[in-house]
Amino acid sequence: MTYVGIIITFVFINNFILTQFLGLCPFIGVSRQMEPAVGMGFAVIFVMSLASLITWMIYTWILIPLGIAYLQTITFILVIAALVQLVEMTIQKTAPPLYKALGIYLPLITTNCAVLGIALIAVRSNYNAMESFVAGFSAGVGFMLALVLMASIREKLDTEWVPKPFRGVPIAFVTAGLMALAFMAFDKALLRNLIG
Repeated sequence: MTYVGIIITFVFINNFILTQFLGLCPFIGVSRQMEPAVGMGFAVIFVMSLASLITWMIYTWILIPLGIAYLQTITFILVIAALVQLVEMTIQKTAPPLYKALGIYLPLITTNCAVLGIALIAVRSNYNAMESFVAGFSAGVGFMLALVLMASIREKLDTEWVPKPFRGVPIAFVTAGLMALAFMAFDKALLRNLIG
């Protein structure tokens, strides 16, 4: 698959939040306001990009040659945890208000199934190092796109009248469902039409 195909696939067609329903906890929790959503989006892009590349290198250069490829999941989780710790310390030092706004959702990137998912997909799809990095970056961009779209909608909903039973999280789930339906319009036929 070409790099453009990988980008379109992971940003739109296989968006981890809106088509695969992975990573919903930070999606609902952080999307109340735009600033934390953007901050979380950049953190996820960073972690997904590096995690995809580093896990590919570990899998290809260490696990397979040693015949211990069955340890990939635990190894990938350890790599992701180390990267998230790096991101968390960096944000805490450079942007304390953003660190406070992200709260518990920042360390939850460690257990975000979308990050582990892209690392496993890159390895199982036999991507090379650059394709793995592009897939991770694209999946992170798709994650951020969904977060930013949801945050902009939820900020608008805060100023509009919403029936009492739907206020808060219920309207967020209804909105997420409608967004997921919209993203179902992106499919493999679109990819074939765009890149041939």
